[in-house]
Amino acid sequence: MIKYLGSKRALVGVLGAMADAAGARTAVDLFTGTTRVAQEFCRRGVRPLAVDTASYSLVLGQCYVEADAAAVDPTEVADALARLEALPPRRGYVTRVFCESARYFHPDNGARIDAIRDGIDDLYGDSTLRPILLTALLEAADRVDSTVGVQMAYLKSWAPRAGRPLQLRPPVLTPGTGEAVQADATEFVKTMPAVDLAYLDPPYNQHRYFTNYHVWETLVRWDAPEHYGVACKRVDARDPATRSAFNGRRTIHAALAETIARVPARVVVASFNDEGHVSVGELAEMCAPRGDEVRVLAFDSRRYVGSLIGIYNPSGVKVGQAGRRRNVEYLVLAGPGGLLDAMVDAAGADHLHESAIR
Repeated sequence: MIKYLGSKRALVGVLGAMADAAGARTAVDLFTGTTRVAQEFCRRGVRPLAVDTASYSLVLGQCYVEADAAAVDPTEVADALARLEALPPRRGYVTRVFCESARYFHPDNGARIDAIRDGIDDLYGDSTLRPILLTALLEAADRVDSTVGVQMAYLKSWAPRAGRPLQLRPPVLTPGTGEAVQADATEFVKTMPAVDLAYLDPPYNQHRYFTNYHVWETLVRWDAPEHYGVACKRVDARDPATRSAFNGRRTIHAALAETIARVPARVVVASFNDEGHVSVGELAEMCAPRGDEVRVLAFDSRRYVGSLIGIYNPSGVKVGQAGRRRNVEYLVLAGPGGLLDAMVDAAGADHLHESAIR
Protein backbone atom coordinates (compact mmCIF):
# COMPACT_ATOMS: atom_id res chain seq x y z
CA MET A 1 0.00 0.00 0.00
CA ILE A 2 1.07 3.61 -0.52
CA LYS A 3 2.33 5.74 2.36
CA TYR A 4 -0.63 7.69 3.69
CA LEU A 5 -1.23 10.26 6.40
CA GLY A 6 -4.02 9.02 8.64
CA SER A 7 -3.67 5.41 7.53
CA LYS A 8 -5.33 3.06 10.01
CA ARG A 9 -2.73 0.31 9.66
CA ALA A 10 -2.39 -0.07 13.45
CA LEU A 11 -6.17 -0.20 14.00
CA VAL A 12 -7.23 -2.35 11.07
CA GLY A 13 -7.24 -5.56 13.10
CA VAL A 14 -9.19 -3.90 15.92
CA LEU A 15 -11.80 -2.54 13.53
CA GLY A 16 -12.17 -5.92 11.86
CA ALA A 17 -12.59 -7.66 15.21
CA MET A 18 -15.25 -5.15 16.23
CA ALA A 19 -17.13 -5.69 12.96
CA ASP A 20 -17.14 -9.42 13.72
CA ALA A 21 -18.34 -8.78 17.28
CA ALA A 22 -21.17 -6.61 15.94
CA GLY A 23 -22.23 -9.38 13.56
CA ALA A 24 -21.88 -7.00 10.63
CA ARG A 25 -22.44 -8.31 7.12
CA THR A 26 -22.61 -4.94 5.38
CA ALA A 27 -20.63 -1.77 6.11
CA VAL A 28 -19.68 1.63 4.78
CA ASP A 29 -16.20 3.17 5.05
CA LEU A 30 -17.07 6.80 4.41
CA PHE A 31 -13.57 8.32 4.13
CA THR A 32 -11.83 5.24 2.83
CA GLY A 33 -8.52 6.75 1.61
CA THR A 34 -6.27 3.81 0.77
CA THR A 35 -9.14 1.38 1.58
CA ARG A 36 -7.25 -0.48 4.33
CA VAL A 37 -10.30 -0.74 6.57
CA ALA A 38 -12.64 -1.69 3.72
CA GLN A 39 -10.17 -4.41 2.73
CA GLU A 40 -10.23 -5.80 6.26
CA PHE A 41 -14.02 -5.89 6.13
CA CYS A 42 -13.79 -7.87 2.86
CA ARG A 43 -11.39 -10.35 4.42
CA ARG A 44 -13.89 -10.94 7.25
CA GLY A 45 -16.83 -11.59 4.97
CA VAL A 46 -18.36 -8.13 5.35
CA ARG A 47 -19.49 -6.41 2.14
CA PRO A 48 -18.29 -2.78 2.33
CA LEU A 49 -19.03 0.40 0.45
CA ALA A 50 -15.68 2.21 0.15
CA VAL A 51 -16.44 5.92 -0.30
CA ASP A 52 -14.08 8.82 -0.96
CA THR A 53 -13.84 11.93 -3.15
CA ALA A 54 -10.32 11.16 -4.44
CA SER A 55 -9.77 9.60 -7.85
CA TYR A 56 -6.81 7.58 -6.58
CA SER A 57 -8.99 6.21 -3.78
CA LEU A 58 -11.59 5.08 -6.32
CA VAL A 59 -8.91 3.16 -8.23
CA LEU A 60 -7.55 1.57 -5.05
CA GLY A 61 -11.11 0.60 -4.15
CA GLN A 62 -11.76 -0.91 -7.57
CA CYS A 63 -8.59 -2.96 -7.13
CA TYR A 64 -8.81 -4.02 -3.50
CA VAL A 65 -12.53 -3.86 -2.68
CA GLU A 66 -14.37 -4.60 -5.94
CA ALA A 67 -11.99 -7.11 -7.50
CA ASP A 68 -12.31 -10.58 -5.96
CA ALA A 69 -8.98 -12.40 -5.64
CA ALA A 70 -10.67 -15.67 -6.58
CA ALA A 71 -11.95 -14.23 -9.86
CA VAL A 72 -8.73 -12.61 -11.12
CA ASP A 73 -6.19 -14.69 -13.06
CA PRO A 74 -2.75 -13.95 -11.52
CA THR A 75 -0.99 -15.09 -14.69
CA GLU A 76 -2.93 -12.53 -16.72
CA VAL A 77 -1.94 -9.80 -14.25
CA ALA A 78 1.72 -10.87 -14.29
CA ASP A 79 1.80 -10.91 -18.11
CA ALA A 80 0.27 -7.42 -18.29
CA LEU A 81 2.77 -6.03 -15.78
CA ALA A 82 5.68 -7.60 -17.69
CA ARG A 83 4.39 -6.07 -20.92
CA LEU A 84 4.18 -2.63 -19.31
CA GLU A 85 7.62 -2.89 -17.73
CA ALA A 86 9.11 -3.67 -21.15
CA LEU A 87 7.91 -0.37 -22.64
CA PRO A 88 10.74 2.04 -23.50
CA PRO A 89 11.00 5.06 -21.16
CA ARG A 90 9.69 8.38 -22.43
CA ARG A 91 9.94 11.93 -21.12
CA GLY A 92 6.38 13.04 -20.43
CA TYR A 93 4.41 15.00 -17.84
CA VAL A 94 5.73 13.15 -14.79
CA THR A 95 9.34 13.60 -15.87
CA ARG A 96 8.95 17.28 -16.72
CA VAL A 97 6.87 18.30 -13.69
CA PHE A 98 7.61 15.84 -10.88
CA CYS A 99 11.28 15.12 -11.72
CA GLU A 100 12.63 18.32 -13.30
CA SER A 101 10.45 21.17 -12.03
CA ALA A 102 10.10 19.33 -8.70
CA ARG A 103 12.00 16.33 -7.42
CA TYR A 104 9.54 13.67 -6.28
CA PHE A 105 11.14 10.98 -8.47
CA HIS A 106 14.48 10.41 -10.14
CA PRO A 107 14.15 11.28 -13.86
CA ASP A 108 14.98 7.69 -14.88
CA ASN A 109 11.99 6.46 -12.90
CA GLY A 110 9.87 9.39 -14.04
CA ALA A 111 10.35 8.42 -17.68
CA ARG A 112 9.33 4.86 -16.88
CA ILE A 113 6.24 6.08 -15.01
CA ASP A 114 5.29 8.18 -18.05
CA ALA A 115 5.66 5.23 -20.42
CA ILE A 116 3.79 2.78 -18.20
CA ARG A 117 0.95 5.20 -17.47
CA ASP A 118 0.41 5.84 -21.18
CA GLY A 119 0.65 2.10 -21.78
CA ILE A 120 -2.08 1.30 -19.26
CA ASP A 121 -4.58 3.46 -21.14
CA ASP A 122 -3.35 2.49 -24.62
CA LEU A 123 -3.20 -1.27 -23.99
CA TYR A 124 -5.67 -1.86 -21.15
CA GLY A 125 -8.00 1.13 -21.21
CA ASP A 126 -11.11 -1.06 -21.56
CA SER A 127 -9.83 -4.00 -19.54
CA THR A 128 -11.04 -5.08 -16.11
CA LEU A 129 -7.34 -5.19 -15.24
CA ARG A 130 -6.98 -1.40 -15.54
CA PRO A 131 -7.50 -0.52 -11.84
CA ILE A 132 -5.20 -3.38 -10.80
CA LEU A 133 -2.47 -2.14 -13.15
CA LEU A 134 -2.93 1.47 -12.02
CA THR A 135 -2.66 0.36 -8.41
CA ALA A 136 0.54 -1.53 -9.21
CA LEU A 137 1.96 1.67 -10.74
CA LEU A 138 0.93 3.85 -7.79
CA GLU A 139 2.55 1.44 -5.35
CA ALA A 140 5.69 1.11 -7.48
CA ALA A 141 6.06 4.91 -7.68
CA ASP A 142 5.49 5.19 -3.93
CA ARG A 143 8.39 2.78 -3.30
CA VAL A 144 10.83 5.04 -5.20
CA ASP A 145 9.62 8.51 -4.21
CA SER A 146 11.65 11.11 -2.32
CA THR A 147 9.16 12.40 0.23
CA VAL A 148 8.26 11.77 3.87
CA GLY A 149 4.87 10.42 2.86
CA VAL A 150 3.00 13.56 1.82
CA GLN A 151 3.35 15.49 -1.43
CA MET A 152 3.33 19.04 -0.13
CA ALA A 153 7.12 18.93 -0.45
CA TYR A 154 10.00 16.64 -1.36
CA LEU A 155 13.26 15.91 0.41
CA LYS A 156 16.19 18.30 0.09
CA SER A 157 18.48 15.36 -0.65
CA TRP A 158 17.43 12.25 -2.55
CA ALA A 159 15.96 9.48 -0.42
CA PRO A 160 18.05 6.30 -0.92
CA ARG A 161 15.00 4.50 -2.35
CA ALA A 162 14.67 7.12 -5.10
CA GLY A 163 17.73 5.67 -6.85
CA ARG A 164 16.27 2.20 -7.10
CA PRO A 165 14.69 1.19 -10.41
CA LEU A 166 10.91 1.27 -10.56
CA GLN A 167 9.48 -2.24 -10.29
CA LEU A 168 5.87 -3.25 -10.84
CA ARG A 169 4.49 -5.86 -8.46
CA PRO A 170 1.05 -7.46 -8.58
CA PRO A 171 -1.23 -6.09 -5.84
CA VAL A 172 -2.25 -8.64 -3.22
CA LEU A 173 -6.00 -8.78 -3.82
CA THR A 174 -8.57 -9.47 -1.13
CA PRO A 175 -11.21 -12.20 -1.06
CA GLY A 176 -14.82 -11.17 -1.22
CA THR A 177 -16.18 -8.13 -3.00
CA GLY A 178 -17.56 -4.76 -2.07
CA GLU A 179 -18.18 -1.55 -3.98
CA ALA A 180 -15.99 1.51 -4.49
CA VAL A 181 -17.80 4.85 -4.77
CA GLN A 182 -16.41 8.29 -5.60
CA ALA A 183 -18.63 10.67 -3.68
CA ASP A 184 -18.79 13.29 -0.96
CA ALA A 185 -19.69 11.61 2.32
CA THR A 186 -22.16 14.32 3.36
CA GLU A 187 -24.17 13.76 0.18
CA PHE A 188 -23.73 10.00 -0.06
CA VAL A 189 -25.29 9.29 3.34
CA LYS A 190 -28.54 10.89 2.16
CA THR A 191 -29.24 8.18 -0.42
CA MET A 192 -27.07 5.18 0.51
CA PRO A 193 -28.62 1.83 1.49
CA ALA A 194 -28.82 0.87 5.15
CA VAL A 195 -25.82 -1.06 6.50
CA ASP A 196 -24.94 -2.89 9.69
CA LEU A 197 -21.86 -0.79 10.49
CA ALA A 198 -20.63 2.64 9.44
CA TYR A 199 -16.98 3.62 9.87
CA LEU A 200 -16.12 7.32 9.68
CA ASP A 201 -12.52 8.52 9.57
CA PRO A 202 -12.81 12.14 8.38
CA PRO A 203 -9.91 14.59 7.98
CA TYR A 204 -8.89 15.81 11.42
CA ASN A 205 -7.62 19.30 10.65
CA GLN A 206 -6.59 21.76 7.93
CA HIS A 207 -4.37 19.31 6.03
CA ARG A 208 -6.09 18.53 2.73
CA TYR A 209 -5.73 15.13 1.11
CA PHE A 210 -6.30 16.67 -2.32
CA THR A 211 -3.02 18.58 -1.97
CA ASN A 212 -1.21 16.08 0.25
CA TYR A 213 -1.54 13.46 -2.51
CA HIS A 214 -1.85 15.57 -5.64
CA VAL A 215 0.75 13.46 -7.46
CA TRP A 216 -1.39 10.33 -7.10
CA GLU A 217 -4.49 12.27 -8.14
CA THR A 218 -2.75 13.43 -11.31
CA LEU A 219 -1.27 10.01 -12.03
CA VAL A 220 -4.75 8.47 -11.93
CA ARG A 221 -6.61 11.24 -13.77
CA TRP A 222 -3.74 11.60 -16.28
CA ASP A 223 -5.01 15.03 -17.24
CA ALA A 224 -1.69 16.95 -17.33
CA PRO A 225 -2.98 19.82 -15.16
CA GLU A 226 -1.40 23.22 -14.88
CA HIS A 227 0.54 23.47 -11.65
CA TYR A 228 1.89 26.05 -9.22
CA GLY A 229 4.43 26.48 -6.44
CA VAL A 230 7.54 24.59 -5.45
CA ALA A 231 5.50 21.42 -4.88
CA CYS A 232 3.94 21.66 -8.38
CA LYS A 233 0.44 21.19 -6.98
CA ARG A 234 -2.52 20.93 -9.33
CA VAL A 235 -3.91 24.38 -10.08
CA ASP A 236 -7.43 23.16 -9.27
CA ALA A 237 -6.28 22.84 -5.66
CA ARG A 238 -7.15 26.55 -5.54
CA ASP A 239 -10.72 25.80 -6.60
CA PRO A 240 -13.19 26.00 -3.67
CA ALA A 241 -14.87 22.86 -5.05
CA THR A 242 -11.81 20.80 -4.05
CA ARG A 243 -11.95 22.02 -0.45
CA SER A 244 -13.69 19.97 2.21
CA ALA A 245 -15.84 21.22 5.05
CA PHE A 246 -14.01 18.67 7.20
CA ASN A 247 -10.76 20.65 6.87
CA GLY A 248 -12.19 23.88 8.29
CA ARG A 249 -12.23 24.63 12.01
CA ARG A 250 -15.49 26.57 11.54
CA THR A 251 -17.21 24.06 9.25
CA ILE A 252 -16.20 20.59 10.43
CA HIS A 253 -18.55 20.44 13.42
CA ALA A 254 -21.73 20.91 11.41
CA ALA A 255 -20.57 18.65 8.57
CA LEU A 256 -19.52 15.83 10.86
CA ALA A 257 -22.60 16.06 13.10
CA GLU A 258 -24.92 15.91 10.08
CA THR A 259 -23.06 12.98 8.54
CA ILE A 260 -23.19 10.99 11.78
CA ALA A 261 -26.88 11.78 12.21
CA ARG A 262 -27.83 10.79 8.66
CA VAL A 263 -25.79 7.63 8.05
CA PRO A 264 -28.24 4.68 8.04
CA ALA A 265 -26.35 2.16 10.15
CA ARG A 266 -27.12 0.04 13.19
CA VAL A 267 -23.67 0.80 14.67
CA VAL A 268 -21.43 3.80 14.04
CA VAL A 269 -17.68 3.85 14.67
CA ALA A 270 -16.06 7.28 14.32
CA SER A 271 -12.29 7.73 14.41
CA PHE A 272 -10.52 10.91 15.46
CA ASN A 273 -7.30 11.90 17.21
CA ASP A 274 -6.25 14.46 19.79
CA GLU A 275 -4.81 16.84 17.17
CA GLY A 276 -8.11 17.42 15.39
CA HIS A 277 -10.49 20.36 15.21
CA VAL A 278 -13.08 18.32 17.15
CA SER A 279 -12.48 17.09 20.69
CA VAL A 280 -13.32 13.53 21.67
CA GLY A 281 -16.03 14.86 23.97
CA GLU A 282 -17.62 16.81 21.12
CA LEU A 283 -17.47 13.75 18.87
CA ALA A 284 -19.14 11.61 21.52
CA GLU A 285 -21.89 14.21 21.91
CA MET A 286 -22.46 14.12 18.14
CA CYS A 287 -22.97 10.36 18.35
CA ALA A 288 -25.25 10.46 21.42
CA PRO A 289 -28.45 11.65 19.63
CA ARG A 290 -28.55 8.43 17.61
CA GLY A 291 -30.61 7.16 20.54
CA ASP A 292 -28.55 4.24 21.80
CA GLU A 293 -25.37 4.20 23.86
CA VAL A 294 -21.85 5.52 23.33
CA ARG A 295 -18.44 4.09 24.18
CA VAL A 296 -15.02 5.69 23.66
CA LEU A 297 -11.80 3.74 23.13
CA ALA A 298 -8.32 5.29 23.19
CA PHE A 299 -5.16 4.03 21.47
CA ASP A 300 -1.64 5.38 21.77
CA SER A 301 -0.29 6.03 18.27
CA ARG A 302 2.97 7.04 16.61
CA ARG A 303 2.72 10.25 14.59
CA TYR A 304 3.61 10.17 10.90
CA VAL A 305 7.31 10.44 10.07
CA GLY A 306 7.11 13.95 8.60
CA SER A 307 6.12 15.37 11.97
CA LEU A 308 9.39 14.16 13.46
CA ILE A 309 11.68 15.91 10.98
CA GLY A 310 10.85 19.57 11.55
CA ILE A 311 9.79 22.41 9.26
CA TYR A 312 11.88 23.71 6.35
CA ASN A 313 11.41 26.65 4.00
CA PRO A 314 11.62 26.31 0.18
CA SER A 315 15.40 26.90 0.35
CA GLY A 316 15.89 23.91 2.60
CA VAL A 317 16.57 25.92 5.74
CA LYS A 318 15.08 24.53 8.94
CA VAL A 319 12.64 27.07 10.35
CA GLY A 320 10.64 24.99 12.83
CA GLN A 321 11.14 22.17 15.28
CA ALA A 322 9.70 18.69 15.20
CA GLY A 323 6.49 18.18 17.13
CA ARG A 324 5.59 15.53 19.66
CA ARG A 325 6.18 11.93 18.67
CA ARG A 326 2.95 10.33 19.87
CA ASN A 327 -0.75 11.09 19.80
CA VAL A 328 -3.98 9.44 20.88
CA GLU A 329 -6.36 7.88 18.38
CA TYR A 330 -9.97 7.65 19.58
CA LEU A 331 -12.72 5.34 18.40
CA VAL A 332 -16.21 6.52 19.35
CA LEU A 333 -18.85 3.80 19.13
CA ALA A 334 -22.60 4.41 19.01
CA GLY A 335 -25.30 1.74 18.91
CA PRO A 336 -27.18 -0.82 21.02
CA GLY A 337 -25.45 -1.30 24.38
CA GLY A 338 -25.11 -5.07 24.07
CA LEU A 339 -23.38 -4.81 20.70
CA LEU A 340 -21.08 -2.06 21.96
CA ASP A 341 -20.04 -4.17 24.96
CA ALA A 342 -19.15 -7.04 22.63
CA MET A 343 -17.19 -4.68 20.38
CA VAL A 344 -15.28 -3.22 23.35
CA ASP A 345 -14.36 -6.73 24.47
CA ALA A 346 -13.13 -7.54 20.96
CA ALA A 347 -11.00 -4.39 20.87
CA GLY A 348 -9.66 -4.87 24.39
CA ALA A 349 -11.44 -3.47 27.41
CA ASP A 350 -8.19 -1.86 28.59
CA HIS A 351 -8.68 0.72 25.82
CA LEU A 352 -12.02 1.89 27.24
CA HIS A 353 -11.69 5.64 27.76
CA GLU A 354 -15.18 6.55 28.89
CA SER A 355 -18.33 4.62 29.68
CA ALA A 356 -21.60 5.27 27.93
CA ILE A 357 -22.79 8.85 27.84
CA ARG A 358 -26.39 7.67 27.99
